[in-house]
Amino acid sequence: MTTQESFRPSGPFRVGDRVQLTGPKGRLHTTTLREGGELHTHHGVLRHEALIGQPDGSVATNSGGHEYLALRPLLKDFVMSMPRGAAIIYPKDAAQIVADADIFPGAVVVEAGVGSGALSLWLLRAIGAEGRLVSFERRADFADVARANVETFRGSVPENWSIVVGDLVEELPGAVAPASVDRVVLDMLAPWECIDAVADVLTPGGVVLCYVATATQLSRVAEYVRGTGLFTEPDASETMVRGWHVEGLAVRPDHRMIAHTGFLITARRLAPDTIAPEQKRRASKSSYGDEDVELWTPGAVGDRDITDKNLRKRVREAQRAADGARQAAAGAAPEAASAQEAL
Repeated sequence: MTTQESFRPSGPFRVGDRVQLTGPKGRLHTTTLREGGELHTHHGVLRHEALIGQPDGSVATNSGGHEYLALRPLLKDFVMSMPRGAAIIYPKDAAQIVADADIFPGAVVVEAGVGSGALSLWLLRAIGAEGRLVSFERRADFADVARANVETFRGSVPENWSIVVGDLVEELPGAVAPASVDRVVLDMLAPWECIDAVADVLTPGGVVLCYVATATQLSRVAEYVRGTGLFTEPDASETMVRGWHVEGLAVRPDHRMIAHTGFLITARRLAPDTIAPEQKRRASKSSYGDEDVELWTPGAVGDRDITDKNLRKRVREAQRAADGARQAAAGAAPEAASAQEAL
């Protein structure tokens, strides 16, 4: 089942739901509810039947007398703990991407690359059941991790989402029609290589957003977008989030914060044969040659290369989680049908 109701995160706990349990000393455990299922810790055994049918935000007691607060994990909780093939886009950046790219219900969105599927989950939620998301990923193993993570969180692979394994420039023309895409989000080392292909599929007024890690990447994207003459003046920003400790009169900023993770740069597609009014800017050096290609290798921008062995482990973890969610949902289906007949 792929309807909105199949993954609606509200109501009493059901078989197949993922539940986040906060136990003694604030330790978190995440489990998928199953008939006859149990959570085993060194504090005792918590039976899933103690949670099934209870409202979100309930407290259950295990065999050792320890209490656990049960809540459905928020999407930001899930993406921070799910198996990863590639580095994820943090929730703070994902939220800003949804805002800056103006992702709306019913939008046709292109995403590249898909990585571990974190941003895909946010985009799927934003476009709703009437929208369409086409994700491009060069590596098939990363695509497998992303697909399994999305299936785990939502309970199924959405019908309005497709993953294309291959290079965006080569595959994009065959995946979408010209001038038919509302929004494009590029998360890759050299997004300027894709700007021309993106311009062909974006509808006039459509938004392209690039997520890049370094200032040199940011500069090159901006200059390339300007040089095409096909977009509005690019707009760049970064997002920093600082938490606060609030307890009585002890109110202070946290000692640690999520600071720089990446830059966002956006521009909008101009109508065909349109020349935007010229903006006066100070002259600056904007020439890039082949000799600086080393600036955008994974190591140069701080990405840690994942080993094949470790990646295979992440793929297995993601697929096991998706299999568990699928089996639990399948087991819950006969019960739902019986309940409907009883009505």
